[in-house]
Amino acid sequence: MGDWTSTQTMVFVAPFALLLLGLLVWFLMRRSIRTRFRMEKQLNDDPDISEWLVVFGWTRKIIYFPVIIVSLVFFVLSLIIDQPSGALGAVWLGVFLINFMVEEYDAGIKELLLLVLGLGGLVLWLSYLDWLDDLWRFLGCISADMNGVAYLIFALIFLIAIVVSWIRGLFHYVAFTPNYINIQKGPTESGQQIGREEINTVVDTEDLLERMLGFGRITVTFRDARREDVRLLVWGIGKKSRKLESIRGAIVIERHKTEPI
Repeated sequence: MGDWTSTQTMVFVAPFALLLLGLLVWFLMRRSIRTRFRMEKQLNDDPDISEWLVVFGWTRKIIYFPVIIVSLVFFVLSLIIDQPSGALGAVWLGVFLINFMVEEYDAGIKELLLLVLGLGGLVLWLSYLDWLDDLWRFLGCISADMNGVAYLIFALIFLIAIVVSWIRGLFHYVAFTPNYINIQKGPTESGQQIGREEINTVVDTEDLLERMLGFGRITVTFRDARREDVRLLVWGIGKKSRKLESIRGAIVIERHKTEPI
């Protein structure tokens, strides 16, 4: 470091300066920053609110979580194996293509059944023509040599996208309560509170492959057609959908109690 130029020194110091600046901004604005955790604590401490739910939207890149796991495992294997294996690269490519199809297309039960029937018909057709063995030999010859560092780079790319969406979810989220929802769109008090009678919620778990990974969609629609719908890709959709139903039930009970006899 003693023979560094001034430019090299500035480049080295820049990340630490940005980190220090971020800590300073957080310290000055810590009382006005409204994170998802702070909202959860606020709702939990409110004695008048018995049912609540705070959710945020994940990036669709989280669907590539199996690719991340396979990439990290293959990176470790590449450190053990002296020469890169083309079979590992072919397996990784297959997992990636399957994940890509899950992300790109909505596959319900009907679509999966049609896919299985189509693949079964294709296998029977190839077997009848004595081409099935040739197909297996062709697939066995597929080789995708990848350096171990490449697996790590792919894993880091997807992980960075997922972490960024999680950080964004700290400040962009939706809080459901029996009487209103709070739509937060920023780190400070830039939220919007909307009466429960002005909105409707839809839980969508039709994408079976997405649901198998534990994800589903919660959509908030508004009576005012000028408002854009809020669509959230939510993890743990089973538990959260039941919680949302419980909140809806609390609304019905509350309205029934306030009706004049």
